[in-house]
Amino acid sequence: MNIIIVGDGKVGAALAEQLSMEGHDITIIDPNERVLSHSAERLDVMVLAGNGASMSTLRDAGCEDADLLIAATSRDELNLLTCLTAKKLGAKHTIARIRNLDYAEQLTAMREELGLSLTVNPEQTAAHEAYQLLQFPSFLKRESFAKGRVEIVAVPIQEGSKLTGIPLHKLYEIARVNVLVCAVERGEEVYIPGGSFVLQEGDTIFVTAALRDLAILIKNLGLVEHKVRNLLIIGGSRIAFHLTRRCLDSGIDVKIIERDHERCVRLAEAFPAATVIEADGSRQDVLDAEGIRSYDALITLTGMDEENLVLSMLGTHLGVSKVITKVDRIEYYDVFRRSGIGSIISPKGLCCANIAQYVRAMSSASASDSVLTLHPIADGKAEALEFLAGPSTPHCKEPLKDLPLRKGILISCITHRGQTIIPRGDSSFAPGDTVIVVATQERAISDLSDIFES
Repeated sequence: MNIIIVGDGKVGAALAEQLSMEGHDITIIDPNERVLSHSAERLDVMVLAGNGASMSTLRDAGCEDADLLIAATSRDELNLLTCLTAKKLGAKHTIARIRNLDYAEQLTAMREELGLSLTVNPEQTAAHEAYQLLQFPSFLKRESFAKGRVEIVAVPIQEGSKLTGIPLHKLYEIARVNVLVCAVERGEEVYIPGGSFVLQEGDTIFVTAALRDLAILIKNLGLVEHKVRNLLIIGGSRIAFHLTRRCLDSGIDVKIIERDHERCVRLAEAFPAATVIEADGSRQDVLDAEGIRSYDALITLTGMDEENLVLSMLGTHLGVSKVITKVDRIEYYDVFRRSGIGSIISPKGLCCANIAQYVRAMSSASASDSVLTLHPIADGKAEALEFLAGPSTPHCKEPLKDLPLRKGILISCITHRGQTIIPRGDSSFAPGDTVIVVATQERAISDLSDIFES
């Protein structure tokens, strides 16, 4: 596909890297020639210096023949104008990054007039993920499928775990609920395991389960589960705004520490039920004075990854049960994960995943078996994808044990007429079913037929 990305910032650069790796022809537009030069040296992409909202610049980039334009600059208004102009010039699809919720009503009412195929809000998506993690603090990560009926959750195998030394074919004897381990992260490697795979201390397992079974799974695995009643947020960012609203609505007490006076005023006016402290949340004496040890959960949302890391490590050291860290630079993922600080959220990574899902669906040869949901797992070393099986999907109604699946592929769940099925060898899928597939990222999967050997 011919894709134009306007904006070579954090989101634009990450999108260019991912989509170029998937074989698409990428052109990046940005006014900063130095940044463009770095992208051109690092990636197999075309670059063009200029204003992405300008008709002449978009014509020079070949917008008339573009399958997709993605406007990912830091300014919402510029992104909207860019998409509107690109659609006028003939771009088939447009995606805009829109962060300001004041535009929500216009985006709903004027989507067609604005020429928008999709809008993404990284901060709102990150807040949703953080809120989901607060509901089940034992999990490092949660990803939802099948309209929220199925989840893939990340569970660490810690010292003294019941799962240490257990082969997966004996998992049911411990879990006492129907689940499937679809991936195992061990050190630098990610495995799509079989029944004989033996779990070790230090592994992180990715478990497919029905939403209704998660509480039972936590209890039977012996995971310590503390209900989050109060939350400390360090950093009054947009994510903090979205997250505070959701937490207060669900009965969670929220305290926010923010050093900027104007942000504190806005937060206090928006959320009278929250406690807003104007102070430097990076100082331990401030955190001690605000009673950090008494909180069930801590989320670090400052604008600096390094500061978030240090504060999260401090919270873990002081005994906070659930710690969530915001990361902007994906290259820091491994450092953060190995520090043992708990869960990590990345607005940029979530934004890229949403757009990649849309691009995969566009690329699919058949609309009936294109990607419905896509989530990177195990720090992007694998993917979990949800498909709708169609009449032309190969191998429908055949037992899974007989399917010619490519190496590194696992069918982890089937939803048949609203019923969640954790599959066995004699299970099968039919047209109209949704199928969740987990695959290592050796090659991008655009439709369900891609999982089979040629």
